[in-house]
Order: sequence, then C-alpha cells, then structure tokens
Amino acid sequence: MTTRIRDVRPYGEDPTDLYVRDGLLVDAVDEPDETVDAGGLIALPGLVDLHTHLREPGGEEAETVDTGSAAAALGGYTAVFAMPNTDPVADSPVVVEHVWRRGREVGLVDVHPVGAVTVGLEGTKLAEMGMMAASPARVRMFSDDGRCVNDPLVMRRALEYARALDAVVAQHAEDHRLTVGAQAHDGPVAARLGLAGWDPTAEESIVARDVMLAATTGARLHVCHLSTARSAEILRWARETYDVRVSAEVTPHHLLLTDTAAEDYDPVHKVNPPLRPSADKTALRRALADGTVDCVATDHAPHAVEAKDCEWSAARPGMLGLQTALPVVVTTMVATGLLDWRGVARVCSEAPARIAGLADQGRPLAVGEPANLVLVDPDAAWTVRGAALASRADNTPYEGMEMPVSVVHTMLRGRWTVRDGKVQTDDGTRSAAELAP
Repeated sequence: MTTRIRDVRPYGEDPTDLYVRDGLLVDAVDEPDETVDAGGLIALPGLVDLHTHLREPGGEEAETVDTGSAAAALGGYTAVFAMPNTDPVADSPVVVEHVWRRGREVGLVDVHPVGAVTVGLEGTKLAEMGMMAASPARVRMFSDDGRCVNDPLVMRRALEYARALDAVVAQHAEDHRLTVGAQAHDGPVAARLGLAGWDPTAEESIVARDVMLAATTGARLHVCHLSTARSAEILRWARETYDVRVSAEVTPHHLLLTDTAAEDYDPVHKVNPPLRPSADKTALRRALADGTVDCVATDHAPHAVEAKDCEWSAARPGMLGLQTALPVVVTTMVATGLLDWRGVARVCSEAPARIAGLADQGRPLAVGEPANLVLVDPDAAWTVRGAALASRADNTPYEGMEMPVSVVHTMLRGRWTVRDGKVQTDDGTRSAAELAP
C-alpha cells in the first residue's frame, strides 16, 4: 500500500507532501494507491502514552483493550502502556502476555503491558520482573501504579533488578501514611468543603527519596503523574546535583484543572494525586516547557458508573484522558506560548518513546522513518460529551467543554487506524459513538 498525504504541515510548519510505502516514509511515490488531501492539517509523530489503564483483565465493565485502543487511536496515539492494576494483577508472564496478545489482536495501537513491581501490588515481595522481561511481551517498564512502593528497601531492590534488565521503574509517589482517608488537596478548598486533605508532602517525600535511590543504584526511575511545584523543584535539584537517571510525567488534567473543580462535589473530579492549586498548575506548565518534566501521560482511568455515580468519599479516583489529551496540551501549552508544535511532539511522542525505549515510535517525520503519524486540524473545535467517547466509561472531567483541535487521521506503520475521525477496523469503519456501549 502506498499513500500520498498532500499539503500537510509537519510540526505546523510549511505545507509539503508526505509519502508512505511499506510502512515507512519515503521520498516519493510515482502512482500512489491513495492520495489524502491534508490541506491545513498538522502532522506529528504518533503520540505515545506511558500511563494508560485498559482495565483488562478483570475490569471489562469499565474498559477493554478493544475500546481503550480505539480511544487511543482517536486521540492520535500509536502506542500506549497498560498499567498492571488489573484483576488478576499483571505481576506474572501469563498476565502481561495476555495483555500484549490482546493488543496485537485489536491492532489499533501498540499495547505495551507494564509489569507490577511487587506481587499483587502489595509492596512486599518483588514480582517476577525477569520472567516478564523475557516473555514475548518483553516488559521494560514496571510499576505498582495506584499504590506506592512504600518500603525503601523493596524500592531499592526493584531499582537494582530493573537496572540489570535495562528497564525502568515507574513510581506512584505517595506515602500512604500521610494520605489515610484523604479526599482532596490539603488546602483551603478542601477545608471549606469538609473534605479530608491529601498532604502534598506525601508525594514530594517519596520523589526525594526515590531520586536518591536511583542515584545510588544507577537505575532508571520514572515519576508518575507529578502534581506539585515542589516535586518539580526536587527533580530539578537532583539533576543539577547528581548523576541521576530520572524522568517524570505530568497529566493533562494537572495542567488544566485545579482543586476548585471539587467545589461541585462531582466525583468526576476526584483523582489521585488530587487536583492542586493554581500555583502548582502554573509551575507544572513551566516545568514541562523547560524539560524538568519530560512528558505528558494521560493516566486514562475509566470507571464503571457505580464507581463514580455516588458520594465523593465513596467514589473511585480517576478520569478519562486519551481522546482529550492533545487538545488539553494545545490549550495549556501552545495557546499560552509555552510550546510550539515541535514542542508538542517532544512531550507527547518523542520523550515518552525515549523513556520507554521504543525504537520505532516517537521518530522524526523524515524519510526512512516508520510511518506512525497523527494529522490534526488546528481549527476544528469540538465539544466533549462523555457518552460519545470510545471508552466504555464516560467519567470525563471535561463534559461540555470546548476543545480547540481535532484529530482527523491516525496512521500506524503505514496503515490508517483513524480516517476522518472514525476508527478503521477489520470489520469496517466505526465512529466513537458506535464503539461506546
């Protein structure tokens, strides 16, 4: 299959034609099998998400690899990393291989399973990291996300094993002893609403501890969903002071929303770590722009209706993110002048691919590179409706909000996974509304 993508703007720059043959970008194609008119559209490398909850196995009432992959493709993603807090937990070769094979069967994005650091996410006994790394899934990222590896000795041992495997440990930084019963950021908003406070020191103390452990072991540490200004300062200090291999992500919702969203008591705004005050939001945007925070990761966390349609204290934390991530990054980083479109490619594609060690993702839009692309209309605004998203769940914090840009096409290794905003599957073209239950 050969394709000509006509008059597209790579990285938002001057219009040109891109040509695809056998899954690669090439110089030219004399008689392409298809020509796609992309006038006015911006081309970026396919997006990569280091932090996705696909819920399968065990949580299929909220999401499946099928629906999560569709949401990812519609959001412009060509690779996602599936977190291990499933049922059963992805702490063995059997479970990670299942997730990996399901991703290959669906074929809309590359699904890379993340292996658990500890058995059952219980934080005491290391999981079969070596066996998961040696499995067909070739796991190279490990995390107990949803829970912190609280024991410093267990965390050190995990980092040592990960170093031997050339893998990365992704930490959910939260000292649970400081967040017992916590419901929202510990500040004036929570106090006014009568919600128990989530002390930001719970995150910052673990970030500080773990960067020192990473410096000691020489291992690679990745900090999940960084949410406070002081956490970013700790990373900046550690990199300036020590030879430490540490990276970090920030979520779209921590770039856009603040703890004032809780004022409506709608549990759709409950998330872990919680939404923070405006000063943290501003600091995180600047840290992403200057490279202190490496990348954006969605922490896409679908939940069944009963887990969110309840009182705040009983609700599960988490938000949808795959289909809204790119527009939120444009709103918070491009519209504010903090990043240009090349910067968006850096934080949403190139950096996460580098952190995860993906050789064929996050590559430049250049001849000879894999044809993993997203084409974005920078002028096509749309209104978020949770029920119309591809996910099985509808817990989006952006319900009714207008997003400034739209993903029009997504291509994975030269094959369209999304055309004109519709998912391309073996059994035909499906809209997001048709995918939703």
